[in-house]
Amino acid sequence: MSSFQYVTKETLEQLKAELQKMKSVDRPAASRAIAEAREKGDLKENAEYDAAKEAQGLLEARIAAMEGSMSTIRVMDEANIDTSKVSILTKVTLTNVNTKKQVTYQIVSEQEADLKAGKISVISPIGKGILGKQVGETAEVQAPAGTIQFRIENITA
Repeated sequence: MSSFQYVTKETLEQLKAELQKMKSVDRPAASRAIAEAREKGDLKENAEYDAAKEAQGLLEARIAAMEGSMSTIRVMDEANIDTSKVSILTKVTLTNVNTKKQVTYQIVSEQEADLKAGKISVISPIGKGILGKQVGETAEVQAPAGTIQFRIENITA
């Protein structure tokens, strides 16, 4: 079963740029660091060489993981977002039933989550709790402090 990650076009471009940088800048830099450490003599007792090899291995693992996740990415067209219910890329205004405090979040993929920017992950407790709800419905969200009830006030693209 392959699950897709839904992202905006902007996030896809950022991920592509990061992958390109790792391949074209970071990879040659790692190779140079290994070559420079190798020139310093005996490899058995060369901590700099070991560190450079380990850094290269971690970089290659990150590149492979990113390439793997890129194959599961699907771009969401914001013009086609269904606002009849809470779904990925919708902006949702919620009221905390207990405190009456209102917040607005955009539901995004795990990679795009940024609480300061008002973007919460679809797999976060609030994201999972409100997914599929419609305006006027109340969602119960399991939080570390206990159950919080949120009323869905508005859903927009």
